[in-house]
Amino acid sequence: MDSIEVGVLGATGMVGQQFVSRLARHPWFRCTWLAASERSEGKAYKSVAPWKLSTPIPDGAGDRIVDGCVPGRGPRVVFSGLDASVAGDVERAFAEAGHIVISNARNFRMDPVVPLLIPEVNADHLRLLDEQRRTKGWKGAIVTNPNCSTIVLAMALAPLRQFNIRSVIVSTMQAVSGAGYPGVPSLDILGNVVPFIGNEEEKMQTETLKILGADGGRTPYPAVVSAHTNRVPVIDGHTMTVSAGFDRQPSIAAIADAMRTFAGRPQELRLPSAPQPPIVVTEEPNRPQPRLDADLGGGMAVTVGRLRECPVLHAKFVALGHNTIRGAAGAAILNAELMHAEGMLL
Repeated sequence: MDSIEVGVLGATGMVGQQFVSRLARHPWFRCTWLAASERSEGKAYKSVAPWKLSTPIPDGAGDRIVDGCVPGRGPRVVFSGLDASVAGDVERAFAEAGHIVISNARNFRMDPVVPLLIPEVNADHLRLLDEQRRTKGWKGAIVTNPNCSTIVLAMALAPLRQFNIRSVIVSTMQAVSGAGYPGVPSLDILGNVVPFIGNEEEKMQTETLKILGADGGRTPYPAVVSAHTNRVPVIDGHTMTVSAGFDRQPSIAAIADAMRTFAGRPQELRLPSAPQPPIVVTEEPNRPQPRLDADLGGGMAVTVGRLRECPVLHAKFVALGHNTIRGAAGAAILNAELMHAEGMLL
């Protein structure tokens, strides 16, 4: 693929840093523009981005001068790591001005003409973009990736649609990095579990059904999802226990085979960020674990284990995904890769 210039909105935050890090070595995208709030505008990136990743600031990024989030200044394609408190107005302004915004923010996820995209699961939802431009009058476009916990759940459930999912109960154990920086105070989380994450349960219950649904998600998948969300003292990796019920009970072997053989458009196209396979099914009785499995597939794979019968519903399992890679920056970059491979970014 031809290399294209891209930019990052909200480049100084935790998700923005993941964008900067992952784009620095990307074969298709060249990050040439970093933008953030007025507090950071005009300053060197390394002076306003308190770097929190284990890898150093990429060569060339640290000395780059941060621009303001002003439409028209940056490249046509921009990744958004903006906080939801400001993302709505900024992303809309960029789309109106002709930019293609690949967003990690929640603001447009449930808009009926904005794709809520997991490329392995609902690549066909990109068809909404023509209608999006027609109905909203935008010269550009907005494509979103789901909430970090929703991505893990929807990826694990997608292969099971063939068995007609009817009900899902999910309980999450979510890493502190999902709260951004500085995140949860240490006295609140160390040696503790916090059984509430604002709006997280609602996101999982609605976003999952849009992603798995038809007509670009405007016809939600005909199932019900009940979510419990918890913050735990883990740095990276959201773990969840899932019970699922179907029209009729499939065998555990059939469920395992569906997950192991699951693949989508990214694997077919061999996109640079696409994990091979997208779902890793483990046999060990004590896996998956965040410390051991969150980085599988470069942090882009979802790991499933402890697959067994459920005495209340039909089947239950544990699923795990890296919340700041597959659940944030990596997901948005994979979305852009699919769009570029399909000729939607030029």
